[in-house]
Amino acid sequence: MSSYEKRRSDCSALPHGWIREEVVRKSGLSAGKTDVYYYSPDGRKFRSKPQLARQLGDTFDLSSFDFRTGKIIHSAIRKSKRLKGTTYDYARGIRHDASLVLPIRQTASIFKQPVTVHKTQPESKTRTDLKHGPQEQPKQLFWEKKLQGLNACDITEEMFKVLDLPSNIQGVGPELSEENLLQSIAAALHLSNQPLIGQTASKAAIEKNPGVHINTEQPLIQKLVVTEDDIRRQELRVVAARKRLEEALRA
Repeated sequence: MSSYEKRRSDCSALPHGWIREEVVRKSGLSAGKTDVYYYSPDGRKFRSKPQLARQLGDTFDLSSFDFRTGKIIHSAIRKSKRLKGTTYDYARGIRHDASLVLPIRQTASIFKQPVTVHKTQPESKTRTDLKHGPQEQPKQLFWEKKLQGLNACDITEEMFKVLDLPSNIQGVGPELSEENLLQSIAAALHLSNQPLIGQTASKAAIEKNPGVHINTEQPLIQKLVVTEDDIRRQELRVVAARKRLEEALRA
């Protein structure tokens, strides 16, 4: 069974002998879409209006011809006739074909237009010359506070237990809960490429002017120093947790 349905008919809007063909797609993602083609009296196939214009040349004016419907749009007929002897504008018919107009805004651009920079002195620098590397967008301070009151739940709608932070981890910022500190640490571990040590500025300085003293690449905690004893205690906890998991799997 063919996946296309073809319908042919004479096109009265074009010179005698021209045939219009509609091809309807019957399957696939583009099912129902119709393609339109035109055949000249000698059997040549034309897929677009510019091709028709190049074929017909000065013998026929396509400015008011609608390629999709195969009809003349009377409202688009120009009052003045084209002067004889002038070169034919192959794009004139496209301007009146709504199916060929690109979907762009027709209003004036509100964005800055490109300019050419001429330097009068070799050592002068423009603003773009002062930028080095990729420019990052500014980050919102204390974004973690927007997550206050939101808790994760399991499939039974029971809230997960919040993790307890060690006593030596202290937050910096206005009214930050332990949940906010955990969110800040988790985000920094996921996004930052540098070692996490906390904020190097004092808590008083950050609370007085956070926009100046806070480091957005670090979590909202006071500067933390991890000692060898802290590492050994954590290793013992990991070993104990693995033993409990092994016993649970054996049971």
